[in-house]
Amino acid sequence: MNGNDSKEGMDHSSMNMDGKATTAPAKDGGKTEQTTVLKGRTFSLTARTANQEIAPGKTLPVWTFNNSVPGPEIRVKQGENVEIVLKNELPEPATIHWHGVPVPNAMDGIPGVTQNAVQPGESFTYAFKADVPGTYWYHSHQDSVNQVDRGMYGAFIVEPSEGGKTDRDYTLILDEWMSSGMSMSGSGVGNESGSEAGSSGKPGKSEMEGMEHSKMDHSKMDMGGAKPESTGKDGGKQAEMAHDMSMYDLFTINGKSGSLVQELPVKQGERVRLRLVNAGYMSHRIHLHGHEFQITAADGQALNNPGVLKDSVIEIAPGERYDIEFTADNPGRWQIEDHSDNAAAKGMKAVIAYEGSDAGSDKPNETEKLPAVDMTKYGEAGRMAFTLDQSYTMTYTMNLNTATKDGETVYTINGKTFPNTEPIKVNKGDTVKVKLVNDSKTDDHPMHLHGHFFQVLSKNGQALSGSPLIKDTLNLKPGEQYVVAFQADNEGDWMFHCHDLHHASAGMVTELKYEGFKPGFVPDPKAGNMPE
Repeated sequence: MNGNDSKEGMDHSSMNMDGKATTAPAKDGGKTEQTTVLKGRTFSLTARTANQEIAPGKTLPVWTFNNSVPGPEIRVKQGENVEIVLKNELPEPATIHWHGVPVPNAMDGIPGVTQNAVQPGESFTYAFKADVPGTYWYHSHQDSVNQVDRGMYGAFIVEPSEGGKTDRDYTLILDEWMSSGMSMSGSGVGNESGSEAGSSGKPGKSEMEGMEHSKMDHSKMDMGGAKPESTGKDGGKQAEMAHDMSMYDLFTINGKSGSLVQELPVKQGERVRLRLVNAGYMSHRIHLHGHEFQITAADGQALNNPGVLKDSVIEIAPGERYDIEFTADNPGRWQIEDHSDNAAAKGMKAVIAYEGSDAGSDKPNETEKLPAVDMTKYGEAGRMAFTLDQSYTMTYTMNLNTATKDGETVYTINGKTFPNTEPIKVNKGDTVKVKLVNDSKTDDHPMHLHGHFFQVLSKNGQALSGSPLIKDTLNLKPGEQYVVAFQADNEGDWMFHCHDLHHASAGMVTELKYEGFKPGFVPDPKAGNMPE
């Protein structure tokens, strides 16, 4: 999947620029099509099942938007009013969450929190103003631990109203799959995530058909009454399976692994932007070969005077996005690849192909140990909206941990699992400071706040020395602690959860709740609302 302002290196025959779905409804189980780029203000996304060749000779059942994985890349202009109609042709309910986009609460796509899940055969219209430019993504938030795993995601790009253009603009969505296949009726079980791709796995669904990723008792949640038959089916196997990290053996870029990953054409002298999006459940360490580069944005938000980097990896955790830019000044064929000891990393690489260069001396080197960029020290210090020593109207400490409950692995916030976690209660206008502490021994926790951006103030007690860092998703490795701050300026009930969705489905969720807010919908006990 790629976008390109110069209109070169793209398959325009498969693109549709008016915001309408380009593919006719496919029969369930048909082959997927190439991901398209949609531009405009009104869009239609149809959720349906299909089969996709993920790696050479390996075709897997997938759940799609518009018959592709990833779904269409949606590009809109800053300030535009956007309307997207979700049509559900799946056998199960679905929704769409606009990850990182500051939408009105009713448009956030969280079943049982902001809407009822969209039933098979039904539609729902999402409408909001695209105010903040940047790199975002969308994904289902109904039974998200399974539906995102099956391929229900795509890129959402808000282009600035002026400026910001590059000669080439490519989006690379990272994910992990299992060559053993994914049952469309069953589910997998939980996992632990580590600091790099080789230390985590999302178990497959074919071997464990009928199991859920989590034993989280959704039937007791105030989500409109999730159907009992859709929860708690793992038969007590989660703790036993939680540490099996070997089942992910296909790493993908834009739904393809290995030689199926599309090349990224460039011309000498061009300015190139790569938008990295992690739609998977593991962190990846991405290395650009042969070029100096800059990280220009984190979670879509611009960095101040980013420094020039070379031979450093960008650690990108689940839910995070990083934009990098470079000048194509070194002709040849160059790798951009994941660095990990996990053999699956061999499939997560793309070739930057200079026009006229048939061969090059560059070779993959995914096991090379390279330093990771410390985003708290990268770029130049600048004006910050919040400081560590100012007074705040609301403070909250979030201790994240891994525990065993009734023989099963759970993931806790302040010792409790959702829905029993204590919410962050705010009034509109509050300034909020949150201290996040990862007490887990081996698990990373990429924490994502809906509906708001937060400013990162400190890491492990040290104030940021680099660019102001504005994010919506922040990864905490074992033992790490961060302090973040934000303005309570978007009324609603908002999820704040781990984006290793196995952890979320097993309890690591809380809510940011505005005092006096009343949602504009009534939870339907028959909707099967299951947000994680």
